[in-house]
Amino acid sequence: MVDKSKKEESNMLYNSIDNNLPKQEQLDRLRASFADCDKCGLAATRTNIVFGSGNANAELMFIGEGPGADEDAQGLPFVGRSGQLLTKMINAMGLSRETVYIANIVKCRPPSNRDPLMEEAQACIGYLRSQIQIINPKIIVCLGSISLNFLLQPEGKVKLGISKLRGQWQDFYGYKVLPTFHPAYLLRNPSKKKEAWSDLQIVMKELGLELPKQSE
Repeated sequence: MVDKSKKEESNMLYNSIDNNLPKQEQLDRLRASFADCDKCGLAATRTNIVFGSGNANAELMFIGEGPGADEDAQGLPFVGRSGQLLTKMINAMGLSRETVYIANIVKCRPPSNRDPLMEEAQACIGYLRSQIQIINPKIIVCLGSISLNFLLQPEGKVKLGISKLRGQWQDFYGYKVLPTFHPAYLLRNPSKKKEAWSDLQIVMKELGLELPKQSE
């Protein structure tokens, strides 16, 4: 599903970092490598690069689409209303934000919170792939169709629908990827929270986490 030739840039980024170092130090060096990034137009309007946050040794990684106003101001992913819901979702799994890793397709806020453009995602995807290689999570959860499409189809050859693919395992260079709804979508469509929770339980089962007991 993924054009493997597009992994070359991330391999170059990743291979430039000593992988004998602790993972957090590898991430710190990766972050420093693009502190002044101007590879796309988003650099002109950003306040902060939103690199990602969480546990460098996480088994579970969440990937969203891009920072919003709150994230741009604080330099951290998912700290606004969507982030509050994501935190609740993570906690419901019996985990915390400190035990998972959270990142986005693009590291800088698109103006007016619009969707990232193809060229913006392509400029940033190598950094995200390097993060994935360093963290080496057991499972990646793509939050929403934009995250899913830009991760698995960076050239936009096929439009992947989140409603059809949510809760179904996908492959990204051997990493298990499970798509589900973005928290922002769930805030607008609370009736879909049950489906999202069902998706997260699939992840919990794969990670060997205790599932909630069914009510009798």
